[in-house]
Amino acid sequence: MEATAINYRHEWKHEISYCDLLSIRARLRAVMRPDPHAKDGRYLIRSLYFDTQGDKALREKTDGVNRREKFRIRYYNLDPSVIHLEKKSRLNELGTKFSANLTMEQTQAIVEGELGWMLQSDAPLVRELYCKMKYQGLRPRTIVDYTREPFIYGPGNVRVTFDYDIRTGLANTDFLNPPCVTVPAGDAPIILEVKWDAFLPSVIRDAVQTPGCRAGAFSKYAQCRIYG
Repeated sequence: MEATAINYRHEWKHEISYCDLLSIRARLRAVMRPDPHAKDGRYLIRSLYFDTQGDKALREKTDGVNRREKFRIRYYNLDPSVIHLEKKSRLNELGTKFSANLTMEQTQAIVEGELGWMLQSDAPLVRELYCKMKYQGLRPRTIVDYTREPFIYGPGNVRVTFDYDIRTGLANTDFLNPPCVTVPAGDAPIILEVKWDAFLPSVIRDAVQTPGCRAGAFSKYAQCRIYG
């Protein structure tokens, strides 16, 4: 069987101030368009992140490991009728994402550790998660909530987002309960994220420039683990 090529995308992340958000947002609105899936220009994201008992994903992030991966389950606008299992892989400043759909029943089974059905799944990603839960000890670790403002631009397949109001579920994994309590994840910054394929058009590069702001590797999951 011929191997499937992995398409990595370039990724920049910047920690910005509220004043930066206002100025960059104004410039982006002149050249980009809002993601059509957003309501009033934004949406809420709820994710459930996985990690091992020894916090492998967290340690690899904080240690700056160049090649790493993380699993999460995600839905939008507190509506769990559409749920995605995702594996995010990163190689230096390049990233790629694999995704599979889950039902609410399948999601709850994963949260409760009922895994046998996963081996019969048609989705390779579900079977991969089964193996890593079974043999590496991956388990649901914490809920991560935040608000996202997304913009898109056709040439270069560019996506620019602002993420803010980052909240943590602490040790709570009651993922499918929309009103479950989350708390602010410390003094979390606003995150500007820029993703593109082969090239980043100069008009977008200019629009997201902020004096004194350099690309970093901020992790919302790591931020949401600040309390343990």
